[in-house]
Amino acid sequence: MEHTKKLTEYQLFIHPIDFTELRRDIWIDEPIPAKLTVNKKRYNIDLAYRGSHIREFEKKSYHIIFRKPGMYRNAKEWHLNAEFMDPSLIRNKLSLDFFKDIGSLAPTSRFVNLKINGKNEGVYLELESVDEYFLENQKLPKGSIFYAVDGDANFSLMSELDQDVKKSLELGYERKCGKIEDEHALHEFIIKVNTISRLNFEKEIVRYLNVEKYIAWLAGVVFTQNYDGFVHNYALYRNGESGLFEIIPWDYDATWGRDIHGELMAEDYLRIEGFNTLTARILNVKTFRHQYQKRLENILQHQFTVEYMKPKIRTLMEVIRPYISKDRYVNKNIHLFDKEEEMICGYIEARTRYLKNNINILN
Repeated sequence: MEHTKKLTEYQLFIHPIDFTELRRDIWIDEPIPAKLTVNKKRYNIDLAYRGSHIREFEKKSYHIIFRKPGMYRNAKEWHLNAEFMDPSLIRNKLSLDFFKDIGSLAPTSRFVNLKINGKNEGVYLELESVDEYFLENQKLPKGSIFYAVDGDANFSLMSELDQDVKKSLELGYERKCGKIEDEHALHEFIIKVNTISRLNFEKEIVRYLNVEKYIAWLAGVVFTQNYDGFVHNYALYRNGESGLFEIIPWDYDATWGRDIHGELMAEDYLRIEGFNTLTARILNVKTFRHQYQKRLENILQHQFTVEYMKPKIRTLMEVIRPYISKDRYVNKNIHLFDKEEEMICGYIEARTRYLKNNINILN
């Protein structure tokens, strides 16, 4: 992980009329024009609120699209997350960095300090958009990316939302980049997940899915305990060279022992076998199940330890601590912030005990 002692400052200027329009209805996705200054360079941008339930929070999160110049840090768009319900503000970044450490794809992120019309808005997490520029920046082959936008992205033929057969296999997904034929590939993949016979599943599914990468992602979800990660909070990437699907985590603030409300989450809240149709079918194959078990054991030994994670936690918190005290939205809870290192480390110890006590289920 890369850190600096001083956070980059983002200065947003929004015309008062446009600002009034933005705040008039928090559920409108239509962006407003704005200007962003970073390191004395000015960008014309489109700006909108981002997220679902988080739009109701006092401290908003934002979606930025660059217009002129049309790129910033080799990206067309960025997300600024307030991380408002996380007392530490670091769980999202901590999770995404952890995914990278265990061999899974994940977007890059860094903390910035945001000002709007000269007024300090506090610490934000700048999150890379998962799109064609993400592929380029990560030196990955070109391909298609589908966002899982709701619970229908459950790898099933049945709708999670209305408990009936899906009217379309596109339900739950939004194509971010790629061609229309990639949607046909997604349809075929979901059909195969549900219709390949148990006898043939092991040898057939590898024609559609990078199973090794899926198992790495599954381990990441289970360790960080992101319950929602199985039916949304992810993106699907179809590698243009291999033709195989890979999975990318997204929005991992409700992790490391706290839920989406910032409340404590028991260490056994998410079972070791995970959820969703694809995960169930993967773990129903003895070879894949043992591969997953070995991956868990390896991570328990190397990355998911207090010894390994504590310096990362401390570094992140030390970087943003001076800015937290000036953040009018969260500085009143700075006493909670100061306890979060201990709290996250306690979660790691408790989750470790749960996983070690239940890992034989995978035998």
